[in-house]
Amino acid sequence: MTPDVSAPTDPGRHLTLLIVDDSTMMRAMLKRAVLATGVPVHDVLEAADGSQGLAVLQQQQVDVLFTDVNMPVMTGIELLRAVAGNARWDRLVRVIISTDGSEARRAEATSLKVSRYVEKPFRPETMRDVLSELSSAHV
Repeated sequence: MTPDVSAPTDPGRHLTLLIVDDSTMMRAMLKRAVLATGVPVHDVLEAADGSQGLAVLQQQQVDVLFTDVNMPVMTGIELLRAVAGNARWDRLVRVIISTDGSEARRAEATSLKVSRYVEKPFRPETMRDVLSELSSAHV
């Protein structure tokens, strides 16, 4: 999958990221990995499931959404369907980070305009590469 180069980023503007994962430890690890990349980040927001993530998206301007797939209350796929169904988020860059890397799941992600699909476990360098690629595509 390739990054959506139409995401809203002005030169010099730092990215606002949203991490949606039901694991507190995974959110903390992702946040550490993101902040260690050196990519200009304004803020890293967090949510424990898709419904909380959707609430954050409705209240905040977010540039990049990182979401797990399997979560209680509202799954990452349900969140991505809600995002895909609202023109307000057409330019939101979507990244799945999940243990489920099946072909069927990846095909579904593509239909939901997911830019990257990262399988857990991942190395911090992977996050650096993803963010660097997304950031350079927006400058």
